[in-house]
Amino acid sequence: MFAVEVYAAVRQFVFIEGNSRREAARVFGLSRETIAKMCRFSLPPGYTRSKPVEKPKLGPLLPVITAILEADRTAPVKQRHTAKRIFERLRDEHGYAGGYTVVKDHVRICRSQGRETFVPLAHPPGHAQVDFGEAVATIGGVRRKIHFFCMALPHSDACFVKAYPRETTEAFLDGHVAAFAFFTGVPLSILYDNTKIAVAKICGDGQRERTRAFTELVSHYLFRDRFGRPGRGNDKGKVEGLVKFARSNFMTPAPEAASFEALNADLERRCRVRQDECAGRYAELIGTRLVADRAVLRALPAVPLEPCETRAGRVSSTALVRYHGNDYSVPTAYGFRNVLVKGFVDEVVILCGGIEIARHERSYGTGVFVSEPLHYLALIETKPNALDQAAALQGWDLPEAFQHLRHLLEARMGNRGKREFIQVLRLMEAMPKDVVAAAVTEAIRLGAIGFDAVKLIALARLEHRPPRLDLAAYPHLPRTTVRTTVAADYAVLVPEVAA
Repeated sequence: MFAVEVYAAVRQFVFIEGNSRREAARVFGLSRETIAKMCRFSLPPGYTRSKPVEKPKLGPLLPVITAILEADRTAPVKQRHTAKRIFERLRDEHGYAGGYTVVKDHVRICRSQGRETFVPLAHPPGHAQVDFGEAVATIGGVRRKIHFFCMALPHSDACFVKAYPRETTEAFLDGHVAAFAFFTGVPLSILYDNTKIAVAKICGDGQRERTRAFTELVSHYLFRDRFGRPGRGNDKGKVEGLVKFARSNFMTPAPEAASFEALNADLERRCRVRQDECAGRYAELIGTRLVADRAVLRALPAVPLEPCETRAGRVSSTALVRYHGNDYSVPTAYGFRNVLVKGFVDEVVILCGGIEIARHERSYGTGVFVSEPLHYLALIETKPNALDQAAALQGWDLPEAFQHLRHLLEARMGNRGKREFIQVLRLMEAMPKDVVAAAVTEAIRLGAIGFDAVKLIALARLEHRPPRLDLAAYPHLPRTTVRTTVAADYAVLVPEVAA
């Protein structure tokens, strides 16, 4: 094919200078047919096949290639055929004698024809998309997998990201509550995939049966929920892109934080910094375009939704309630009672009759015994011999002064001393631990070894007065009078003298 410059020179020689085509062929050393074509076209027209190229060797095997590619659609991604592997199978299994290039070109054409194309979408202000992603982080010195909640506002490309130990119902709810607070409003609609946290069942007509927790979320914040087609992540492409962006920008290298609270504080800061950047084809800052989103967001309700999973439970004979495979203790007085368990991201709260009876730090292990020693002290007081073997008391972090007091009590009073020590421990049911510990230390210093002394000293600390271990501080108690002993008083004990 001749360069455009040759076309321009020939056409200038013929049309402007007035030379004949025969003369042009002689001067430029080209055939008269080529000169005629250059006079017809101002640019090289390019090569055009009049009919498709025949593939005599590959032709009979084209259905075999189609079948292989069709089977690859359901095969694992990492175990699908390459063009080279298809060529090898055609050669070994079907006696193909042609070249690899012909096979490679045909496979490339087939795959390009099978790829899906998409319609560009418009994103009006005030709508959102939600999804979860996974990453690796070091939390509290432990390297672990984390799950992070993402909410994107497609109109402005504003984002919110928050990390959690697991992708659970309570994390899903907490992510929404935190995102709404971050954007200071509730989106008009939110687009989801068909996560089981929100969708209990996809009905035959395409309708969704929502879960109870998700229905409560929608009812509280009054946004419209929308769902993408099953298995079609491109239906919510903005938040899918946000998941990848957050992983590669906010969490690369793998973040290290003392706790999830510290990590989430950093993620929120990054989301705010992101608003001072541009995204996509827009020249305006994300924060500038976010103004249009916020203008149409619904106002937040007066009280935010309580982001927890609620389950009914029953207290066992050992005062334990099971939640997600772990056992949490309650006071022994509630044994065999029906309770309500509220599972938050970082806490488990147990209620009975609408009254909170226990609150524990959430455990994400399996078969973990989470206990509060104070829950069992009332029962242990009636069974003092269980003091040393009670599982709830194992590893209880108490100051050394408590053990010293126990030795002194048992040395002076035996088994009664053990019971008094349990009574001292029970003071922490009503008083702060540090107050009781200080009272125990002071009682040992004064040599006032006993439950009553410890209690009086602790009460004095709470009342901000010096402890006085005498009856003058308690005028409501009956007083006793002890006079000096006189030897003559004993005379009544001697019969001779009495006579």
